[in-house]
Amino acid sequence: MTAPRNEISSGFPEVRAAQYVRMSTEHQRYSTENQADAIRDYAARYNCAIVRTYADEGKSGLNIDGRAGLQKLIADVTGGHADFEIVLVYDISRWGRFQDADESAYYEYLCRRAGVRVEYCAEPFDNDGSLGSDIQKMLKRKMAGEYSRELSVKVFAGQCRLIEKGFRQGGPAGFGLRRQLVDEAGRSKALLARLEHKSIQTDRVVLVPGPSDEIEVVRHIYQSFVEDGRNEGEIAIMLNAEGIRTDLGRDWTRGTVHQVLINEKYIGNNVWNRGTAALKRKRTRNEPSMLIRAEGAFPAIVDRLLFDAAQAIIRGRSARLSDADMLDVLRRLLAEHGYLSGLMIDEAADCPSSSAYRSRFGSLLRTYSLVGYAPDRDFAYVESNRRLRQRNPQVVDEVLAALRAAGASVVLDPETAILTINEEVTAALLLCRCTQTAAGSLRWLIRLDGPVPPDITIAVRMEPGEEAVRDYYLLPSLDGRAARLRLAERNEAGLDTFRFATLEALYELMRRIPLAEVA
Repeated sequence: MTAPRNEISSGFPEVRAAQYVRMSTEHQRYSTENQADAIRDYAARYNCAIVRTYADEGKSGLNIDGRAGLQKLIADVTGGHADFEIVLVYDISRWGRFQDADESAYYEYLCRRAGVRVEYCAEPFDNDGSLGSDIQKMLKRKMAGEYSRELSVKVFAGQCRLIEKGFRQGGPAGFGLRRQLVDEAGRSKALLARLEHKSIQTDRVVLVPGPSDEIEVVRHIYQSFVEDGRNEGEIAIMLNAEGIRTDLGRDWTRGTVHQVLINEKYIGNNVWNRGTAALKRKRTRNEPSMLIRAEGAFPAIVDRLLFDAAQAIIRGRSARLSDADMLDVLRRLLAEHGYLSGLMIDEAADCPSSSAYRSRFGSLLRTYSLVGYAPDRDFAYVESNRRLRQRNPQVVDEVLAALRAAGASVVLDPETAILTINEEVTAALLLCRCTQTAAGSLRWLIRLDGPVPPDITIAVRMEPGEEAVRDYYLLPSLDGRAARLRLAERNEAGLDTFRFATLEALYELMRRIPLAEVA
C-alpha cells in the first residue's frame, strides 16, 4: 500500500483490515458513522476487507484509560490474536489526543512490531515510515494534544463565569439541598433527582433548599455543635439513633457531619475549583487563593452568624494545639493505620480536621511530609481490601453450597480459585471493592486479566464498606471485553444485560435433572 492515494484498488491484493473509531463529544464530524464512511471509502480504494471493528464512543482521547476498544485492539495485536494485517483510523486525533506525543507513537509502534500497520485514512500522507510522513505525524500528534489543552483552558474559563453567575457545576446537592433546573432566562423548570442531568445545553442548574425536615436537621447540626457543645462524633451518634440517614442513605459519621459544618453552600455561597484533575491528570487539591466563589448565589438555610461561629470553633480546636502537637496526633494516626488520608483524619476522634491541617501547614501533602509519610496515592483502599479478603471465603462457600444444592458438581482449584462446574464449565468469583468519587457516585473495577481465563466471571459488586453484596455480573469470556471494566451504578445496556440481583439464574443454569425426571 505504498502507491499514491489517487490510484484505484484494482492494482492491490486484498488485505484484511480492522477499523478503529472513537468519538468524544467535541464535534459531529467525528461521529463514528462519519469515520466509518471515510474508512470504507479508503478500504474500497485500497482493496481492504474490514473484518473487525473496535469502537470507543463518548470517550476522551487524552489517555488510554477507559478506552476499552483501543485496549482490546492493542491486546489482540500484541497477543497474536489479530486476524488482520492493518488498522484503519480516520485521522491522528482519533487514535488519541495524548498529552505526550510519544505515548501515541508507542501504541502505534506496538502494532507495527507485531506486524500490523496503522493507516490514517483522512490524513494527507501515507504512513510509510518516510521522513516526510514521520515529521507530519509528529506535528499532527502535537497539534492534537494542543487542541485538548486549549479546549481545557476555554472550558475552565466558561465554568468560572457560570460559577460567578451562581450556577452549580457538577456534584450532588448534599443533604438539605436540591438541584433546580432553570432555563436560559432563569425560569425554574424541574428538580433534578440524584444522577439526573440536564439535557438542553442552554439550561443551567442552581441549588435550592430541600425538604423542610432535612433543613431542620442541618440547622440542628449547627445548633448542637455551636450552642450545645457537641462534637461531630456525638452529633453523628445522635442522628443515627433518631433513624436519620445522609443524602446517600447511609449512617452519619464524624466526617460526614464535619463536611456539613464546613460547607459554604449552606449559607448560599457557590464555591468551585477546590481540586484540579485537568487533562486526565491525577487530582490535586487547590490552594484557597485558587477557589472561584460567588457569595449569596443560593438561598441560605443556615444563619451566617451560626455558620461563622462553627468555623471559629473548628479553627479554635487546632489553634489551641502547637504545630508539634498537631503533627504528633497525625503520627499516632499513621502508626495505627499505616497510611493517611483526608477522610481518615476527619473520621478520627480527638484529631484536628483535614481542613485544619491544610490551613496550618499549607496542604495535606506538605503535612504528610512533615510526619514522614509520602503517599503516591490515597491508601484508603488498604482497609477495604482487608475486609474483602475476610469476606471472600464466606461468599465462595455460599456459592459452592448453592450450586451443590442445585445438583451441580463443583470443584475448587485452590491455586487458581477457579470453579469447575459439572466437569464442563469454569467460573471465577471476583469480589469488587466499591469506591466513591468526589461527587459521591459509586464505582467498581472488575479485573478480567487472570492467568487462566474462565468461561464465566462472577463479578460480585459490594456495597460501600464491603460488608454486603449489592448485585452480580455474570460475564462470559466470549464477550470479548477489555482486561478491566469500570462500572458505575448504571451502565450501558451491553453491560447491564449481564447484571443480576441474585445468582439464581446461574444456579438454575447449572442445575442437573435426572433423566428419569426429564422423561
